[in-house]
Amino acid sequence: MESTVPDAFERMWADLAPVGRSAVSGGYFRQPFDAAERELAVWFEEQCGARGLRVERDDFGNVVGWWDVGSGPAVLTGSHLDSVLDGGAYDGPLGVVSALAAIDLLRSRGVVPSRPVGVSVFVEEEGSRFGLACLGSRLAAGAVSWESARSLRDRDGVALGDVVAGGSSALLSSVGTFVELHVEQGRDLVDRGAAIGVASEIWPHGRYRFDFGGAANHAGTTRMEDRRDPMLTYAMTALAANKQARLAGQRATFGRVAVEPNGTNAVPSRVTAWLDARCSTDEALTSLVEAVTTQAADRAGRDGTSLDVVAESVSGAVTFSPDLAAAVAADHEGGDWPIIPTAAGHDAGILSSAGIPTAMLFVRNPTGVSHSPEEHASTPDCLVGVSALADTLERLTR
Repeated sequence: MESTVPDAFERMWADLAPVGRSAVSGGYFRQPFDAAERELAVWFEEQCGARGLRVERDDFGNVVGWWDVGSGPAVLTGSHLDSVLDGGAYDGPLGVVSALAAIDLLRSRGVVPSRPVGVSVFVEEEGSRFGLACLGSRLAAGAVSWESARSLRDRDGVALGDVVAGGSSALLSSVGTFVELHVEQGRDLVDRGAAIGVASEIWPHGRYRFDFGGAANHAGTTRMEDRRDPMLTYAMTALAANKQARLAGQRATFGRVAVEPNGTNAVPSRVTAWLDARCSTDEALTSLVEAVTTQAADRAGRDGTSLDVVAESVSGAVTFSPDLAAAVAADHEGGDWPIIPTAAGHDAGILSSAGIPTAMLFVRNPTGVSHSPEEHASTPDCLVGVSALADTLERLTR
């Protein structure tokens, strides 16, 4: 790889490193449409301008930088720039930086694609602010309507329609193929001793809000047998989710909880908790959530509390085109890249479900840790990822 491309990659990475980073934890707070994420959006458009890429925006905040060469259906790459709360540096931004660096590499090789190439940034991929994962790509693909999305609210009660105009999107109208590069969120590539992998599928997954209602009371004067404590119902439900997921070989996590009135010396009146469930099949996901809900309802009956469960978002299984995955993975120096599944959701899954042929490249994560300040990928592996993405774009645009 020409020396200027690694230098450009590292300069871009250094530009991003301080933006939205906590001085306490070292993690990132880049929530959609907040200051840090908007700073990154401006940075991206500046990088597009420096490369002569035509910037196209839609009404939802999604952006594509187009390399207007060739003709016919475009090949789109890119990822997202938002983060989970206290997240890692690589989830999303690695795909954006690598896409820009891959264009640099193709140009340094003298490659002129026969089809247009775009670099995308989709907003609110994590769902960390408005609760619906891959919101930007869902809106761009028409998988969710603006009428239903505009009323989504963040933790402070601010509606999505209050921070973005909304309307329509034509960003995907000319796209024939999408390729997303992403840091691996697991240890599959580490165990295989491979720097690069190709996605075969995305597990089905969903977010479910459990509302437990009870009766507020004094923590000192209320006898234990007189309480209607929703915290007890929630606690049993969290344990039940852990047990059911372990028995089935699936994934279940209660990672967010809100308590009212949230006082140290008061029995709570309400506990709201969000279940993240991920399974190998759609049927397994349904079965797991039903099992957890049944146990929660049984416990609520014994505790004298109430239970209401709302599915806030559910994404079915995504199987990427086996032929496209095989074509991307085959015949590289050192052999074929491994083709592996992932239990993490991605914009690639939304575009694939919308009928756009889609592939994903993963870059090895040495610890397997993600959605955490400990998330990491080595610079040599990242540069291998840039080369892998450039090779893939060159293949797909011949």
